[in-house]
Amino acid sequence: MTTDGTREVLAVRYGNRTTTRAQNFLNFHLYGEPDEDIEIDYYFWVIRDGTGTILVDTGFAPAAGKRRRRASWTTPAEALPTVGIDPESVDAIVVTHAHWDHTGNLHQLPHAELLISQAEYDFWTSPIARRAQFAAHAEPDEIDRLRQARDEGRITFIKGQHTLASGIELVEVGGHTAGQVVVSVPTATGTVLLASDAVHFYEEVERDRPFAIVADVAAMYRAYDQLAELASQPGAALVAGHDPLVRTRFAPHRAGPDVTDLTASR
Repeated sequence: MTTDGTREVLAVRYGNRTTTRAQNFLNFHLYGEPDEDIEIDYYFWVIRDGTGTILVDTGFAPAAGKRRRRASWTTPAEALPTVGIDPESVDAIVVTHAHWDHTGNLHQLPHAELLISQAEYDFWTSPIARRAQFAAHAEPDEIDRLRQARDEGRITFIKGQHTLASGIELVEVGGHTAGQVVVSVPTATGTVLLASDAVHFYEEVERDRPFAIVADVAAMYRAYDQLAELASQPGAALVAGHDPLVRTRFAPHRAGPDVTDLTASR
């Protein structure tokens, strides 16, 4: 917790990958541009203040990352102490969606409340999620952990919009997945909009280019419009889910180069 009770929102980078534009933007050939390499960063996010600590997603598990050829160097249990947080003190985890790079490591925080949209949970525990185009983006054991958390009474399901402590809003937007959620966090310096994978790269919103992995293209476009509108409000800051530009649009945290303070712009 912060010593003065103010709210701090952090992006913790735990992995990265070199990929291509054609692999990341839907039907990239439509834009008539040459393909080129781009970097994709992997983050989870921390919200803390004088009342507690909330994680937004938990990254990917090291074994899953190695199998999928992604570089990684830390997990929440390892990274949180570097910013002064005991992992056992995490009160809640917002699972923005159930893709493998956002639901790994849940076992490291077995007592935290989980919040996920009902639509997201229902989709990934249904037979359709076992079809190849969907199953490629999830880890079965991690979906089983969600089932276990439900059986233990540790899941809060949300529909549409849900208010957490002190004005933090979870908003279901869909698009990327059936129940993709974004998180709106009021702070002393303005509202931080944690898009997670509703917006992987700023270019999706700024140049109207859908991401390649999508459950509903029309809903993805609507999510872009909704987030662009929210981000246009005075003091609001949009945080893309995988864009290396996050580390240049916001200030570095004293903990080191892989932690970014989202309450302070450069």
